[in-house]
Amino acid sequence: MPLIDVKTNVMVSKEAEVALKSALGQAITAIPGKTETWLMVGIQPNYTLYFDGDGSPAAMVDVAILGGATASAYNDLTARICDILNHQLSIPMNRIYIKYSETENWGWNGSNF
Repeated sequence: MPLIDVKTNVMVSKEAEVALKSALGQAITAIPGKTETWLMVGIQPNYTLYFDGDGSPAAMVDVAILGGATASAYNDLTARICDILNHQLSIPMNRIYIKYSETENWGWNGSNF
């Protein structure tokens, strides 16, 4: 039940959107037990976003998962996400923040897991 929500101040074409969705679907496997099957991806292009007072290409990524993961798994996922955003959208890796949230309660289909 992971969610990866990408907010970026760059334009994202439909082709890039599909490529991002697919690449993030592969990247989530850095977290043991997580797969694209239950992954929800949000992409918010043209988002008003400044980093260090500068409006150059940047991204804020929220990753939420049911349960938890190890620091090494999060490090691996961070590297993967930064690489994907750099490759697909030309966002420098030092202009990407990633926030992780863990929860024990996740609702779906009228009830909780």
